[in-house]
Amino acid sequence: MGAKESRIGFLSYEEAINRVTNVELQRLKDAFRRTSGLSCYMSQQCFLREVLGDVVPLRIAEVIYSSFGGTSKGLHFNNLIVGLVLLTRGRDEEKAKYIFSLFASDLGNHATREDMESMLQTVDGEIPLSLRKCFSEGEKVNYEKFKSWLLQNKDAFTFSRWLLSSGVCVTLTDDSDTPTFYQTLAGVTHLEESDIIDLEKRYWLLKAQSRTGRFDLETFVALVSPTIHTSLSEGLFHAFDENRDNHIDFKEISCGLSACCRGPLAERQKFCFKVFDVDHDGLLSRKEITEMVGALLEVWKDNRIDLLPEADTNVHAIVEDILKEHDTTKQGHLTLEDYQIWSVKSAFANEFLNLLFQVCHIVLGLRPASPEEEGQIIRGWLERASRHGLQPGDYWFLIAVPWWQQWRDYVKYDNKHIVVEQPLVFDTVRSGVGAGTQARAEQGPEGESMASSHSSTEEKFVDNISSASEASETTSGSLLPQGSTATDICFARQHDDTDNQCFLGADGNMVVLRPGAIDNQPLVRSEPLKAPTLTMEGGLLRRSPSLILGRDFEVVPEPVWRSLYHWYGANLGLPRPVIRNTKTDCAELELLPRHLLFLRQQQPPPRTPQNNVWVNMGNVPSPSAPLKRVLVYTGCFSRVGTIKDIHEYLSQRLRIKEEDMRLWLYNSENYLTLLDDEDHSLEGLKIPDEQYMVIEVRNKDMSWPEEMSFIANSNRMNRHNVPTEKGATGLSNLGNTCFMNSSIQCVSNTKPLTDYFTSGNHLYELNRTNPIGMRGHMAKCYGDLVQELWSGTQKNLAPLKLRWTIAKYAPRFNGFQQQDSQELLAFLLDGLHEDLNRVHEKPYVELKDSDGRPDWEVASEAWENHLRRNRSIVVDLFHGQLRSQVKCKTCGHVSARFDPFNFLSLPLPMDNSMHVEIIVTKLDGSCPVRYGLRLNADEKYTGLKRLLSELCCLNPEQILLAEVHASNIKNFPLDNQKVRQAVSGFLCAFEIPVPSAPTSVVSTPTQTDEAQALAYGNATMVTDSNSLNLGLIPKGMPSTVVPCGTEGSLANGLPDGPVVLPSDSPFTGYIITIHRKMMRAELYFLSSQKNRPSLFGMPLIVPCTVRTRTRDLYDSVWTQVSRLASPLPPQEASNHAQDCDDSMGYQYPFTLRVVQKDGNSCAWCPWYRFCRGCTVECNDERAAVGNAFMAVDWDPTALHLRYQTSQERIVEEHPSVEQSRRAQAEPISLDSCLQAFTSEEELGEDELYYCSKCKTHRLATKKLDLWRLPPILIIHLKRFQFMNGRWIKSQKIVRFPMETFDPSAFLTPRDADQSQESWRDKLGEELHDTEGGVKKSGGGDTVCNPALTLNNGKDPLCSGRMASTPLSKDVGLNCSPESEGRRQGRGLVFPTGSRYQLSLSKESLDSGRESPMELEASRTRMGSMGEGLSDSTSGEDMARECDNTKSVSELNSNGYTENSMDLEASQGQRDLDPMYNLYAISCHSGILGGGHYVTYAKNPNEKWYCYNDSSCKELQSEEIDADSAYILFYEQQEVDYSLFMPKTDGKKMADTTCMDEDFESDYKKYCVLQ
Repeated sequence: MGAKESRIGFLSYEEAINRVTNVELQRLKDAFRRTSGLSCYMSQQCFLREVLGDVVPLRIAEVIYSSFGGTSKGLHFNNLIVGLVLLTRGRDEEKAKYIFSLFASDLGNHATREDMESMLQTVDGEIPLSLRKCFSEGEKVNYEKFKSWLLQNKDAFTFSRWLLSSGVCVTLTDDSDTPTFYQTLAGVTHLEESDIIDLEKRYWLLKAQSRTGRFDLETFVALVSPTIHTSLSEGLFHAFDENRDNHIDFKEISCGLSACCRGPLAERQKFCFKVFDVDHDGLLSRKEITEMVGALLEVWKDNRIDLLPEADTNVHAIVEDILKEHDTTKQGHLTLEDYQIWSVKSAFANEFLNLLFQVCHIVLGLRPASPEEEGQIIRGWLERASRHGLQPGDYWFLIAVPWWQQWRDYVKYDNKHIVVEQPLVFDTVRSGVGAGTQARAEQGPEGESMASSHSSTEEKFVDNISSASEASETTSGSLLPQGSTATDICFARQHDDTDNQCFLGADGNMVVLRPGAIDNQPLVRSEPLKAPTLTMEGGLLRRSPSLILGRDFEVVPEPVWRSLYHWYGANLGLPRPVIRNTKTDCAELELLPRHLLFLRQQQPPPRTPQNNVWVNMGNVPSPSAPLKRVLVYTGCFSRVGTIKDIHEYLSQRLRIKEEDMRLWLYNSENYLTLLDDEDHSLEGLKIPDEQYMVIEVRNKDMSWPEEMSFIANSNRMNRHNVPTEKGATGLSNLGNTCFMNSSIQCVSNTKPLTDYFTSGNHLYELNRTNPIGMRGHMAKCYGDLVQELWSGTQKNLAPLKLRWTIAKYAPRFNGFQQQDSQELLAFLLDGLHEDLNRVHEKPYVELKDSDGRPDWEVASEAWENHLRRNRSIVVDLFHGQLRSQVKCKTCGHVSARFDPFNFLSLPLPMDNSMHVEIIVTKLDGSCPVRYGLRLNADEKYTGLKRLLSELCCLNPEQILLAEVHASNIKNFPLDNQKVRQAVSGFLCAFEIPVPSAPTSVVSTPTQTDEAQALAYGNATMVTDSNSLNLGLIPKGMPSTVVPCGTEGSLANGLPDGPVVLPSDSPFTGYIITIHRKMMRAELYFLSSQKNRPSLFGMPLIVPCTVRTRTRDLYDSVWTQVSRLASPLPPQEASNHAQDCDDSMGYQYPFTLRVVQKDGNSCAWCPWYRFCRGCTVECNDERAAVGNAFMAVDWDPTALHLRYQTSQERIVEEHPSVEQSRRAQAEPISLDSCLQAFTSEEELGEDELYYCSKCKTHRLATKKLDLWRLPPILIIHLKRFQFMNGRWIKSQKIVRFPMETFDPSAFLTPRDADQSQESWRDKLGEELHDTEGGVKKSGGGDTVCNPALTLNNGKDPLCSGRMASTPLSKDVGLNCSPESEGRRQGRGLVFPTGSRYQLSLSKESLDSGRESPMELEASRTRMGSMGEGLSDSTSGEDMARECDNTKSVSELNSNGYTENSMDLEASQGQRDLDPMYNLYAISCHSGILGGGHYVTYAKNPNEKWYCYNDSSCKELQSEEIDADSAYILFYEQQEVDYSLFMPKTDGKKMADTTCMDEDFESDYKKYCVLQ
């Protein structure tokens, strides 16, 4: 079987081709060329697919391929022909030789028994018993003995049955002539097949312009308006749309164009009658006549300039005259016959018919029937266009005069004969001129444009026909439509037509040949472009000698050009836009738009990674040569076009996101100007012709190449200061640093903190000795950056120093990985706090258990301890206090702790449900309905069916779920499987009959194609109901399927599935049925491949019982598909030709056939019959289908004329779909997040709490509350959460207030107590006695912090209402997803006295001791993931992280020294309500690990700005993308932040010279290593 040469050596190629006709041989050659290209060999895969088809089993097909001589190289054409002739036209002796060669040895003189049995076992799966007779004399057999045995046992095995049994099932040629779609349409219209084929191409181009994908009313009106008046567009649409489905399919447009343009005059007038018959009742009422007359008058005025007596008559008078003269029924309306009589004599009606004639050819694409007709159509359109004049926004095309003149001669353009003769009484000669003599636009002063000499009318001609596949025919917003390429225009449809020639005809008259393709080459420059063009200008017009309208070129509107191009082709199109001159305010045709040259950066070679600490310390660019820019594109754009227009066009053309591309004006190698003000036009910016521009595309790491080059070479390039609004300065992306830029911009727009830094106060408070600080580097670098940001001199800056400092002290933010902006924000605030901490020597503090003490006392003690160790501007502004309560469920003991925070992390509810849409199809033939369900993520299909049954009113047992793909059922989900979104296809539910009683069924294994030993109905009947073997149900079928059975023998004696015992008691089953049509191929190899089945539509479920007749099957199918077949319209309403017979002539427009599951082959016949399905006759016999599928084979004529493809897609939408979608995307409020945060939760068995009262671990409940709120409240929406072993981003939308946010409702209620006064006094004394972190000996009054000063015994910012904040249930603020993977426990708070001690001592962390806080943090912190996973940290960084996690905050607390604040000055702050206004938002868009951060912030000038890395643009508050909010920044209203500024009188400013030198030294080291 592995032979490398053909085993048909007994039949030569020459003898084989003598058995085929020349036509057949040519067809085979063409088919071979189509499938194999220029190669002389056909691949095995192609042979199996194109020659044998999918009917032949794979193992047999491979044997045939090898026996024909096929190898890994392929099968030669000669061998293929020999093999095909042998199979189809070989004699029995030759076929016997061929079969013997399959079993014979390599020498071919004998065959062994072992080889034959092995082959038959492989091919058939069995060995025939009669084979023993063949080897009765030994183990070998020669050809003669084998032939003798074979001819006596032709049914022994598959090959013998196929090639030798009676009846050849496959031939070389199929003479059957199934009518094609085009032939069918040609039979019911006045169009030729060539017209229909040509029209179909045009139809799909027009339909491609639809917004909805349907040729609906919206699409149609856009095409025909304003040529067809708006009042008539809808009526014209309905005249085409015969089946009233708001969609014109190709059948309808073909029939409509035939009726409107090609039929006799009476048929064309009938079509016009349908346009005016709005209610489709076959009559024109008085109202309809009035609207008709009004519209026809508008048509006349729009298309004619000659006067008509009726034109000045009142419309109602004309209507009365029409009814008086032509209303034969005297009932105040016109019948079709009445209208036809009137229209023959009416100039109005005939002018409208002429207009329709033009629109059908120019717009809808019908090819004219004659040259003269073509000329009149074009002339009429041009005359109307010349009267309207140039309209800004339109495009006109240039045509070279030589070709134009040839075309005029060909179509007899100057002949004034019109398409429909007007009545002689109104037959006036139209005034107007052709395109060659029509009113021309004069050249402008610069010789660039033509100004229209006509005033613009109110109607603006807009033809929106544009297609990607029709590149050189249409234009869009620029000179090039979307998806077109430069070669589409330059090399459009080259024709071989020779030059136009004239010769004398037989009558002696001059005959003009049809002109060739439009040749516009003489109009453009001969020199090639410097680079490929991106626009559709077609070419640059030559300037010397200058072009003159009328002598060198003519101009035609876009619709005319599109038609001429469609009919003749062109070597290039020259579209030019109509613009409005900004100086004269007149419309003009811009012949010479601005020609721009576009440069792009040449990608530098990738650098070899270096394993060096300096290299990885931040993505700081190293000095290098300036970027090399090369010319890559050119393009022409209108001089009145804006930078925004060019940017959008280039983005679309180059398929680059708009936000990832910028344009620069190239002045010199080192001097570029960013074109960020996109509202300016080229003319306004004085950008000349041949101007160079740079297209900058963002790097993969989100940085900009030009920025990085400038930063790296800042000593060589001059940065020009650009005055800008203070604070409105962007930050360059240094390589995936948008997370850092976003956080910095938010903090920068915190006004009190920025005022602190810009005034230089931080230089007086630098703490360079803090062991857990950053030696003041963080505060110094941030201060320098803020001063630059608010200097108002730069549009963008590169935060190099700050980036370097962060990377140095927090290596997890190093490198190019995307990070979380919240983690960076936490690190930044913590670093600023430690570098500015006024406490230089932190005292040791001991945390005590609450022990039943009042909350205010425990809170004040905790806050006091915090302030003893932490006092800075950051604490003043950002720190608050959180209450954590744990309650023992056994003894009820309550332990409360009060911990600081600097922002609230609110976990968003992760949606554990999914939205599923499912289409339900019922047996009654009603329109399918789509339902929407919300299911749990782990819901099974059983639950889905239960919920669905409640909506669709079907029992779960009546619902069959199936995944439909490619018009067939792909899979049946089992009830116990989890619901999943279908990978391909969509989920459907079919109504099935419910079994009324258990039925005895035996299911036999699926038979092989050749297993005829079980034929002729001899299968055993089993009556025991328990004998049903579900394991034998075909794979993928639901276990609930009860297939139909059969009685006795099957049609071909081949049982192929379960057999049901006949019974008088009915049982219920169903048959899966699929739609099928035959696709005819002109080039084929075997007759079985000429007509190939193709599935379409939706599968059906057809009920079938033991009592079902075959006629019932037809009735059931028709019930379900009748809605897809349009009824035959009455003759007077049809657009079909009047002299054709298009009636069905039969009851059902389809035939039912039994098929396999794939729908390609018969379920009853063996494969070698090449049967596409045995017919199920429509009679009263019992339906005996077995477990086969059924195919609905549509009659070709019915399929072409009656089947409504658009109805397949129509699905009614149940309200549950919208409800489920809305629930899926239902936003939540910030208040609901806060409310959820303060809700009590139960700790699980793995989170037992050590109760100090019970002295053991107990189950407990935990509750978090807010105690104090800071002046600057930062709310972190935790969109990234660790669930089920992976990180997930929540896309939930959170609605939050922009102004007057009142969180007081979420503060912990507390009782006023006189003892609080004594606490405040004590706190003031202790704080006063503490200076520099060391308690003074002795007492004295202290200056109390105004934020802590309470009025009348109450904290003004702590109301008595309940605080319910959906802050994360942990206290931790800063944790990475990586660390969360190691910490799965829920957050716990342990009281003092338990084995876990909580301490705020940073020294304990820094010294390496395992503090209780670290133990807790290691279990409780919930990380946040932004743009990527951050590296885990240890040592000093982990200490700082943990300390920041527990840093405290209070609404109105201010760290201070003894001279920093004045108590009396702060009295005005006491009674403030905690009302907050939003001033900054950090937003994250995109997916986990690959998103982008953007900041929206409110400037002190009360304007909002969008900070997108280096870009900063002003916008309205309504334009903020609030849906992607990640971190919210609120500031309290009416706070006097000047009181937070430290007093610097008499203090010495820190010397930071050495800090700058440190940075320069490190940076130089890095540069050397680079």
